[in-house]
Amino acid sequence: MKTLFPPYAQPSPELAPDRDTWVVQERPGRRRSAHRVLGRIDLDWGGRSLADVLADVDEWRKDGAEGLFLDRAPAGSGGVGPVALTVRLAARRGLHRIVLNPGVPTHPLYRELGVRICTFDGPWSAYQGWDGDGVRPGDGHLVHGVPTELLTAARRLMGRRGAGFGLATDTGPYVSAAAGGGAAGTAGSCRRSGS
Repeated sequence: MKTLFPPYAQPSPELAPDRDTWVVQERPGRRRSAHRVLGRIDLDWGGRSLADVLADVDEWRKDGAEGLFLDRAPAGSGGVGPVALTVRLAARRGLHRIVLNPGVPTHPLYRELGVRICTFDGPWSAYQGWDGDGVRPGDGHLVHGVPTELLTAARRLMGRRGAGFGLATDTGPYVSAAAGGGAAGTAGSCRRSGS
């Protein structure tokens, strides 16, 4: 399973770079990781203008990101058009590795875009009882707030549920961004996650 570190959970500096680890960076600028970087673009559930989204795509292209993490993406059929246009224009700019993160299963039309999709993004308490309706093997699962002693069990559950990429971490997105220099979470907490 590939590991994807969301902005709130950055990898430990001791974690050796490898092809199966992606790190989402919140903003263009100084790299905080030697791993493959995906630039985060907030789609605001489809509420941002296409012009603003495409300006962000251009910023990440200039920054040298390997791809994009389209966060807070719409999941319903009404958002497919703008997301498809963003994906096509990003590919024209050389950004072919794209992860769509609605955090829930999407309308089937999103599958035709040829991008990776995070179909779960939430706390461990919700993941334990999640039924997984609408997901496919290989989808991404981002599970935060896992008690440290349950991290191995969380990774095993992700594997049984067919996650192709993701992360189980004891940190969470609600930690102050100041703690991580713009990305919340600590390297130590992600070192314990082992994902």
